[in-house]
This record gives sequence, structure tokens and C-alpha cells, in this order.
Amino acid sequence: MKELPVALALASLLAAPVAMAKTVNTVASFSVLADIVKQVGGSHVNVKSLVGPDGDPHSFEPTPQDSLALAKADVVFVSGLGLEGWMERLIKASGYKGEVIVSSAGIATRSMEEDGKAITDPHAWNSMMNGMIYATNVMNALIKADPDDADYFRQQGSAYIAQLKKLDRWAQSSFAAIPLEKRKVLTSHDAFGYFGQRYGVIFMSSVGFSTESEASASDVAALITQLKSEHIHTYFIENQTDPRLVKQIAASSNAQPGGELYPEALTRKEGAAASYTAAFTHNVKAMVASMK
Repeated sequence: MKELPVALALASLLAAPVAMAKTVNTVASFSVLADIVKQVGGSHVNVKSLVGPDGDPHSFEPTPQDSLALAKADVVFVSGLGLEGWMERLIKASGYKGEVIVSSAGIATRSMEEDGKAITDPHAWNSMMNGMIYATNVMNALIKADPDDADYFRQQGSAYIAQLKKLDRWAQSSFAAIPLEKRKVLTSHDAFGYFGQRYGVIFMSSVGFSTESEASASDVAALITQLKSEHIHTYFIENQTDPRLVKQIAASSNAQPGGELYPEALTRKEGAAASYTAAFTHNVKAMVASMK
């Protein structure tokens, strides 16, 4: 009978629930960044994207629910470089006191002209080389937030970064097979600067870096003239922008539709660009097809 309490104690110990791994509650500013956090964090993160699928991060208007999500977050991720002009106000309104991770930290930025002024181009993630920097920054932030799961985040992050590196090489070789004079694309707004710089593609757009910018009549006329002189035969619209202006320009230059691109907003799960890697892959394939 003396052995019974020992046996019961052992059974009780074996039946006891295993301690649950920590889950880091994160908020990301927009859908592309949210997917990077999700891929690196795996099962150890909850991710809330403020700007949802097909949403425009330039013109986003936060809601009280967004403020509540920030207040409950362990870590907040932004892209930075001036993309989220609304974020500072939202953080202040939410009372969030934690760390805000600027995921683009360490990227070699490029400048662009907007209303006659030189500004920093915020669309850094469209180069997959920069995407690797985003993923590395996210991985390091999650390790800091949850050091007990550091090995898990390193494994997840390293595998994901290797995937991004493979896509970067694929994109380089895909465009290298196209004559330089044919690597030209007309799109809705100037979101592909880093992409063009990395992969040797020239982009023309009806407005500047922000979808809230407006093209003047002289800008539109000059672009139509340029399209004709450089024999641009295909135009693309973007899932988060108003397509009317670029369609008007294309009609005046006899350019034909090449489909949709996804430079700064993912689609819903059933869409063609439900993840960062899917969006990048789609964009490369669509552009290459139009150039051939």
C-alpha cells in the first residue's frame, strides 16, 4: 500500500498539462509586412495587420479597433521610410508603450522626386534583397521579445530568408534574359523604384510615390509622349489604386492591359497574391511576359 501514493503522484505528474509556449502578440502596419512577421514567427506569433488585404497604406484611416489592437500588442512592426504617416498619431492615441520595430532599418535607401522635392522612397520591400533585411529585423525583434523561443525563430527566419534569396536570384536571371531596351513598364504609381534598381527595369507611372498624389495635365501629356516614343505596349494596374488615370493614359498611347500588379497590398487568401512571396512571384512573371 505504501507504493500507491508514489504511483498516484507519478500518474498525476504525467497527466499534468505541459507548459504552453509563449505566443507573441504583434501588430504590423500593412499586409506585406504582416505576412513577413507571420512567416518568421510561425506558430509562436499572433499577427494583426492594420491595413487589410487590397488596402492602401498611404491613405489608410485607423479606427478605434486599431487603437485597441495596438494597446494589447507585445511588439509593433512598421516599414518606416515615411510610408505610414498615420502611425505616430495612432500609437499616441492607443497608449502603446512597447517597442516599435522599423523593419526597413539597415536598407540602402533611394530618393525620388515628389512635387519638386527629393524624398525617400518608402517601397523598399519590392526588392527581394531588401525583403531579406526586413525578415532579419523581424526575426531579431521576435527573439528579443521571446528569448525562450529564440531557436524556433532562428530556424523559421533562416528558412524563410533562404526562400527569399532564391526568389531574388530567380528574378535577376528572369530579367537578364530580356533585352535592356524592352525592360520598361507603365504602372499606376511609383512603387517599384527599388525593384527597378535591383532587377534593371524602368518604370513609368502617372503619379508619384503616394497614391494620394495627383498628376497634372502636363505630366500626363509628357508621359503619353514618352510611352509612344519608347514603344511601351503594355500597362498594369495595381490592386490598391484607382485604375482610371492609367487606363486613360494607356488608351491615348494604344498600350494594352497586362493585368494587375501587387506592389504594396496583398490579396485575400483566395487571391493571386495572398503572401509576400506570391505577390513578388506574380509581379515578376507578369512583367516578364509583357516584355516578351
